[in-house]
Amino acid sequence: MPDEANDNRTPYNPREYDTNINNTIPHYSMIHQEIINLVNALPPETRVWMDTGCGTGNLVEKAANEFPSTKFLLLDPSEKMLEIAKEKLTSFSRERMEFLEASSTQEFSSKLEEKPDIITAIQCHHYLNSEERAKAIKVCFDLLKTDGAFITFENIRPVTDDGIKTGKKYWRNFLLSRGRTEKDTEKYLARFDVEYFPLTVEEHLELLRGMGFRAVELFWYSYMQAGFYCIK
Repeated sequence: MPDEANDNRTPYNPREYDTNINNTIPHYSMIHQEIINLVNALPPETRVWMDTGCGTGNLVEKAANEFPSTKFLLLDPSEKMLEIAKEKLTSFSRERMEFLEASSTQEFSSKLEEKPDIITAIQCHHYLNSEERAKAIKVCFDLLKTDGAFITFENIRPVTDDGIKTGKKYWRNFLLSRGRTEKDTEKYLARFDVEYFPLTVEEHLELLRGMGFRAVELFWYSYMQAGFYCIK
């Protein structure tokens, strides 16, 4: 179960999050860079970027340096995560960083002054059941500008039982290579279908298409994580 000192669904204490996430999600930093590369390839100018499930602000910190004219809206269900993000992003002007009241994506109901051009949801919706997940994506769809992009990364379910076994072993080897103990590694992998509920790539594509996006694409797949982008 998630750490009692934490009010998010990640298994990590917020103060330890940055170290642990890099040792848990393969290519975590590369995922952020690929998101930035993708946004650079999208046609509209990115004036407003909302990051839901922003955690400690890692993605926003990188993106803010790459997009110096962009305003960022940061949302997370954990007040502790938002507090750390505020500390991390103090070098940027207050006008560029707006911290929204702590909320999960699916429960977010505040009115925004301006619709975002980009909404990112990185490794945060796989904790949700099917109803909550659909609601979270619908919130993102409704918030986006027309022609805006929703970008999401999630843990993924391989299609076959053999694929699941292989994927878990593949991920297990990565966790062990990053210094985790055998016991800790097995405990982490046991969260699959218990604490988080991954979809297959095709299930993701079907769900996203059903929200009304005019374009839905897979653009990243490695280990048991995948990235998708959708154009409204």
